Amino acid sequence: MIKRHKIINKSNIKVSNGSSKRRFNWNLFVRGCVESQCSFTHYQVLPMFKLILFSLLVVTCAVKDYGIPGWTCDEQVMKKSATVPKSVHSLRFADINVIGAIGDSITAGNGAGAADENDTLALQIQYRGLTFSVGGDMDLDEHVTLANILKKFNPNIFGFSVKTGAANVWASAQLNAAVPGARAVNLTDQANDLVQRFRDHPDKVDIVNDWKLIHIFIGGNDICAWCDHPENESAELFGHRIGDAIQILKNNLPRTIVVITGMLDITVLREMDAKNSRCEVMHRTECPCEQNQKFTTEQLRGVCKEYMQQEDDLQFSGRFDDTDDFSIIIQPFFEDYDHAPLLPDGTADVSLFAPDCFHFSEYGHAVVGKNLWNNMLQPVGQKSMVANLTDLSTPLSCPTASCPFIRTTKNSQDCSKYLTPVAI
Repeated sequence: MIKRHKIINKSNIKVSNGSSKRRFNWNLFVRGCVESQCSFTHYQVLPMFKLILFSLLVVTCAVKDYGIPGWTCDEQVMKKSATVPKSVHSLRFADINVIGAIGDSITAGNGAGAADENDTLALQIQYRGLTFSVGGDMDLDEHVTLANILKKFNPNIFGFSVKTGAANVWASAQLNAAVPGARAVNLTDQANDLVQRFRDHPDKVDIVNDWKLIHIFIGGNDICAWCDHPENESAELFGHRIGDAIQILKNNLPRTIVVITGMLDITVLREMDAKNSRCEVMHRTECPCEQNQKFTTEQLRGVCKEYMQQEDDLQFSGRFDDTDDFSIIIQPFFEDYDHAPLLPDGTADVSLFAPDCFHFSEYGHAVVGKNLWNNMLQPVGQKSMVANLTDLSTPLSCPTASCPFIRTTKNSQDCSKYLTPVAI
């Protein structure tokens, strides 16, 4: 657990946490600290110009997070290619210049920065800088995300989201176009929005020559709506909608790899409900389908599996592998994860979740980010299908010298044919 020592001055608020500093909105800070987020340890009033009083509050907060200090890999696998690769299957991690995302409230980071289980107001705040895929707050020493790992390979990578804000707040969202409440049907709008962001910022992105990684995570809201409208939320429609969004990316963003985190089995929430009454109450409005007793756990799990299969079918369809500069790859670490994360005493580990037991907490995003990265380095056909959310002893993987790339359907078969020289 990282202890954050906050030194507050109402006119210039910063948070110091090791080597990082984050500027906070005063109103958000007051909401957190006054509502028991922090314990006050010192209060001092300073006179200024005899008439003005400034309050200096020194407070200490305990916020659970997960970072991996000092992580590094062999020097050769962390370098760029000697020349910019022409094939997506020869893409070294240091070759990636841009990262972006589309998705729902998980990728928007809703609730991630909640102080504790009672901080339900935080569920309305989009903590984009903490999200497991494109969150760029802090660094890998303090908070694991895909973006923070990629910074180790390319410190100049652009597009990761920071701090808090809605999708249309460029300073925060940047290339994170995810919108809370989104379903797969909304991804085409987000894909078009993301493409426009690239076009609107030629000073930041070379849309033709830069290699880009776009992350997609979707499906929670789709399955939560399935019980009431199964004909509108069928697995087939789910697959078509994601495919349509990816096609927009393919048509407009050359030199792009799309990384899809497979959806989470909704029946995990049922087990959370059985082990934690607060979760059961929150899920009544968050995802009533999960509590609809007209549908058995086996039925709901079956629909989730059908959704997952649609994502897999997109990967193996060949539709997005007909050119050398574009591909998609599914990271299936949630596919067979069908139980609530448990503590040694058998209770649910709610520290992984925001107060609604649905969205991820800051700590949860970091743990999921580690699972995403490790999945990306595993060959297709040998990827872990069960997330490890409770055992942090598993190391953060390094690319291998024999295949130092994001594993794709093609380089997973024979990586040797895609090896290219590394930069000196």
